[in-house]
Amino acid sequence: MINRTELVNFLDKTLDLKSFSADASNNGLQIEGCDSVGRVLFGVDACQELFDTAVETESQFIFVHHGISWGGGIKRWTGMDAKRFSTLFKNGISLYAAHLPLDAHAVHGNNAVLADMTGLLDRKPCFEYNGMYIGFSGTLPETAPLDEIAAIYAENLEVEPILRGQADRKISRIAVVSGGGGTDAILAAKDAGCDLLVTGEMVHTMHHIAQELDIAVIALGHYASETTGPLAMQKLIGETFGVETLFAEIPTGL
Repeated sequence: MINRTELVNFLDKTLDLKSFSADASNNGLQIEGCDSVGRVLFGVDACQELFDTAVETESQFIFVHHGISWGGGIKRWTGMDAKRFSTLFKNGISLYAAHLPLDAHAVHGNNAVLADMTGLLDRKPCFEYNGMYIGFSGTLPETAPLDEIAAIYAENLEVEPILRGQADRKISRIAVVSGGGGTDAILAAKDAGCDLLVTGEMVHTMHHIAQELDIAVIALGHYASETTGPLAMQKLIGETFGVETLFAEIPTGL
């Protein structure tokens, strides 16, 4: 068992929450549960299925990328929100969220881990969002064809990536922006001198811009591209505190 406050303080410091005050997410501890934590559940999205999993696994603490408190917060605790809150409070379960801080972390973040999968070298911050750089650009150890890079992500994330660009195109520099970077991520990739953007979502409006700027795109799915940070944090918390950790796989298919 560890103290909840000790765990929260460690997460706040490790993820440097104070530097992300402009984030739409109210990062940090969003629901305060019991004082002692023996099991921590990790996931991508705060949702009823995740909360029910916490109850079933007797987890006292949940860590997610997408929490339930955004901007001005929930106005009424009724319906779906009432059920969610009730599940957590009745069972003394804490909820901790890290949105942009988890995207941006240089070691345990979503984008850092995605960059690790292809061994990106000479990494630099890329894609400014709300005043902070949350992605990375870098150079591959060796030039590789687009479909070969996609295969690396397919194997690591167990997904079928969407590709935009010639499969045999030779790639040397990559920009990595998890989730939904949209057209701004393509522009950032171009500015960083990259041949390829690795991201979560590929939406209609991105197609022509990527084509005209000659930027290839690998879209991994929003959910899959943001499992990497929570999984990295699961490993860190388990090794640091010696508590039992679990990851709840609740894919959206998007």
